[in-house]
Amino acid sequence: MNLRVTIVEDEPAAVRRMRKLLAELDPGVEVVADLPSVEQAVAWFKQHEPPDLALFDVRLADGNSFEVFSAVDVACPVVFITAFDEFALKAFRVNALDYLLKPVKREELAAALDRLRHLRTVRGLGGLAKREDIAAERPTVPVKRFLIRIGDRIRVVEPQDIAYFHSHRKDTYLRTLEGKDLPLDESLDRLEHQLPADRFFRLNRQLIVNFRSIQEMLAYSKSRVKVVLQPPFAEDAIVSSERSAEFKRWLAG
Repeated sequence: MNLRVTIVEDEPAAVRRMRKLLAELDPGVEVVADLPSVEQAVAWFKQHEPPDLALFDVRLADGNSFEVFSAVDVACPVVFITAFDEFALKAFRVNALDYLLKPVKREELAAALDRLRHLRTVRGLGGLAKREDIAAERPTVPVKRFLIRIGDRIRVVEPQDIAYFHSHRKDTYLRTLEGKDLPLDESLDRLEHQLPADRFFRLNRQLIVNFRSIQEMLAYSKSRVKVVLQPPFAEDAIVSSERSAEFKRWLAG
């Protein structure tokens, strides 16, 4: 199952090393283009059929590679390869298959290629894997802390200082133990798998709670549990009957 790969990278030495690693891991890999800039990447993806995989450095000579995704549809799986770890969450918001730090380890690149092959096999006959299929295949990046931008200020929030996460319409917020709501660009579905499982639990579609925020629990109708939170939540925090047994196991540790 041959793979067509595009490399978006402005350092010639990094391109040579990536070509070498790809050839060692899979002699059938064909590098169809290496593109050193945002401008050239945008032009290439507009004019060519999507490859099976694109490898993107984050910082290019003429800007940030996320600008490419704003300008053109990159209709293929993407692996970001960079020396900077602060872009990981942003990378996964564009459905990156993986996010590897330089210098790239052979086994990490091999694992990313294996995930890509699995996606292609699932889609049948080795067809082009689509970026919307990637969420289930990509690794989950645990969150160590949250950087919240408020105007021109950036606030750092540690998970242990968060009472719960909640959604309102299509927006997501974290509420600190002091009762302050701060906006997030992440969905609850994604956060559920990024938080320490021993401290956080997904009560329902609207809430992920920290154990520390649970003040009281009350029996509710149809085997459900009502959770009283501190700081208070405006609506009833109800654990569904389907989640109640799992919730009780989580409480017991």
